[in-house]
Amino acid sequence: MSADAKELKKELAKRKRLAVEIASEIHDIVEDTLWTDYVKMPELSEKLRVAVEEANTFKTENGL
Repeated sequence: MSADAKELKKELAKRKRLAVEIASEIHDIVEDTLWTDYVKMPELSEKLRVAVEEANTFKTENGL
């Protein structure tokens, strides 16, 4: 595997990790503080949508 391919995979992993971190925040709210922090859900949901979309676009554009 070339150095460029390794870097692309590393970048994709970074983008996926960001999406998982946002999903984890959503999960924590649902599990622990839904009744007080529910107002954060729309913003986090949008951030998650964007993060997943960007990761998928990066993957497609780079043939990963």
